[in-house]
Amino acid sequence: MDQNQYEELKAILKPYVQNETAFETLTHDTHFIEDLEINSANLVDVVLDVEDKYDIEIDNDSMEKMLTINDALTIITEKQNS
Repeated sequence: MDQNQYEELKAILKPYVQNETAFETLTHDTHFIEDLEINSANLVDVVLDVEDKYDIEIDNDSMEKMLTINDALTIITEKQNS
């Protein structure tokens, strides 16, 4: 996964983050809900923003698996390559 995608994902997440401290120390293992405190309604917005940014479609199964930064980057890469 490239650094560029990581930075782009950070930019997408920023407006929805409730825990700024966790956001400042973001890692690939950072959990969207538990660490960043993004609520489930906003998580849907994150998915929509990711779909728009990368021109991909994230199905419900993939959305349910998108729990961490690494999960999201993996799903983005898989969808771009399919």
